[in-house]
Amino acid sequence: MKIMLFVCGEGLGHTSRCISLAQQMKASGHEVLMGAYGYSKDLIETKGLRTAEMVPEIQLVGDSGSLDLKSSVIATIKSGQFLGIGKVHRMLKDFDPDIVVSDSYYTGILSAWMRKKPVYLMVNQSNMEEFFMRKSFFMRSLGKITKRFYSMVFRKVDGIIIPDFPMPNTICKYNLDLEERVLDSVFYSGPLVGKKYKEVRAAELTRPHVLSTIGGFGYREPLFHKVIETARLDRNINYTLLSGPSIDPDKFTGLPKNVTIMKFIEDQFPYLKGSDLVIAPGGHSMMMEALSFGVPMLSFPDMGHSEQEKNATSLEEEGCGKRLDYSISPEKLLDHIHQLIEDDAYKEKAQYLRSLSHALNGPEAITEMLGSKYLNQDSQK
Repeated sequence: MKIMLFVCGEGLGHTSRCISLAQQMKASGHEVLMGAYGYSKDLIETKGLRTAEMVPEIQLVGDSGSLDLKSSVIATIKSGQFLGIGKVHRMLKDFDPDIVVSDSYYTGILSAWMRKKPVYLMVNQSNMEEFFMRKSFFMRSLGKITKRFYSMVFRKVDGIIIPDFPMPNTICKYNLDLEERVLDSVFYSGPLVGKKYKEVRAAELTRPHVLSTIGGFGYREPLFHKVIETARLDRNINYTLLSGPSIDPDKFTGLPKNVTIMKFIEDQFPYLKGSDLVIAPGGHSMMMEALSFGVPMLSFPDMGHSEQEKNATSLEEEGCGKRLDYSISPEKLLDHIHQLIEDDAYKEKAQYLRSLSHALNGPEAITEMLGSKYLNQDSQK
């Protein structure tokens, strides 16, 4: 098959899981073109995958640990980038794929319909209108329009792919609000993780070890420093902190010996496998990676980001992590770190999900499903 894979580039979670899927598609003999933009496109190209440059659909604006929805909407409208459907349409015409898969990039879906191409939506949230609740009248009205649009998309796509564990273990379950009429088209693939657990050699880290992917920039910077202060309270627990590509780790001086700060890890899976605990925001893909490697997680969802907040709530209810917030004290954070490292119940649940992820093999499952659908469509012509 010729497969067009569109990637929403807001955050690297969509990018990482699409890279995993595209690599499996290529390994299965299919021709894949990925539509991406910004640093998402740059990362995809480092993996040797063919890409075409798209325009962003949205611009996210945040401050002090929270998502500013109104500013994000205004920035998106001002940019005019939502008018990029013409560019996407021309690209689809030139590539002429057999199947289109869109990871939360809705311009790609609209263009696929215009080209009369089978299109599958990959998504871990179907209740986006909740972003607009408890806002101004204008924002609530915009939320209702958003819900009508997404509901129409869910009804008309050829299939909906949920890159998560099947129910009842679905981490994103509180972010799913699908009409009964579309349930037959939903496919729970299992996590899409860049590497399999057995393929990865664990980094040689001093245990117990905590991996923090919070990042030392923007509204998450105060939490980054709070993790460092927590590390000072118990020097027997070791930490690797990822500061992010835009932050120079050398600016952090006077660090305790149990803390290592790294600007960027090209391949974080060895560090993930060598750690006892992950501290991260509430992004869905990071949770899938941690649980697919059997590592419990302390989640700090961005304030006002309902999707991340619900992911973190589900993580805690599943017994494989905890939901925390930015106001926590270093002393209380240390208590939670001790609990997740020392309580075997958290580790056992995370290990169960690791074995489930291995059995599901999300990238292979999606590739086989699409191949089966394509063959059925071809035989009916």
